[in-house]
Amino acid sequence: MSQALQDLLDLLDLEQIEENIFRGRSRSAVVPRVFGGQVAAQALVAAGRTVPEDRPPHSLHAYFLRTGDPGAPIVYTVDRLRDGRSFTTRRVVAVQHGQPIFGMSVSFQTYEEGMDHQAPMPPAPDPVTLPTSEERLSGYGHLDAQVVEKFLEARASVDLRYVDEPPYGRFGEPRAPHSQVWFRTSGKLADDPLQHIALATYVSDMTLLDSVLLAHGRGGWAVGDVVGASLDHAMWFHRPFRADEWLLYDQESPSAYGGRGLGQARIYTQDGRLAITVIQEGVVRIPRAT
Repeated sequence: MSQALQDLLDLLDLEQIEENIFRGRSRSAVVPRVFGGQVAAQALVAAGRTVPEDRPPHSLHAYFLRTGDPGAPIVYTVDRLRDGRSFTTRRVVAVQHGQPIFGMSVSFQTYEEGMDHQAPMPPAPDPVTLPTSEERLSGYGHLDAQVVEKFLEARASVDLRYVDEPPYGRFGEPRAPHSQVWFRTSGKLADDPLQHIALATYVSDMTLLDSVLLAHGRGGWAVGDVVGASLDHAMWFHRPFRADEWLLYDQESPSAYGGRGLGQARIYTQDGRLAITVIQEGVVRIPRAT
């Protein structure tokens, strides 16, 4: 296991300070605020700590309310809304400096047999044939060296490989609003389903709005032609998976309007099982001319 992955696991290992109250550390992200995937993953862990281990989460719905301060801890309060025979529901609020910065509802379910069908996995190249983040970023002479360093630091815990050029790699002309990324953690994990789901949640916020940028030929914050932030985030966990094995993140944007862009995606295991569905809307604005 890489040190970066161990650091991420430590970040997600919350301190319990009271019944239903947890505290998480923060750290700087590629932008000067708390990374949304971190808050979502920590909130999911907080909720999961109040649920029996045999009930993994099957869905979450979250809102990003305020910008998080990476220099301050985050307190997570969990409301136990329902403990049913099959389903358990929790609501989590993340607080910094006395104000809520994030809210999430999570539903958990005991395993049961049922009907089974899924959308087929789209074609994608073998991940091992694709350049690593370091290999790809080293070829972008138009990016500031500090930007590249921040990208590599943020993704050191995850082996993330784009199928095609990311928005900041080739921009200026619109492309199809579709992006594919393979990812897995940079090391093996324990057999803890909640940990694997939390890590997939963490990664899910890294690239989902790329397809919005592609549709408009924008490179994103890395080149300064867009400003934005996540507004809400929803995930449905369909089938078991491991975050330390290759997962295909197939993303597209059906709409952008009113300063907002919508991204939707499916995450597949390498053998073709549909593991997760993700939808996110974010603020995506073109900077005003000065």
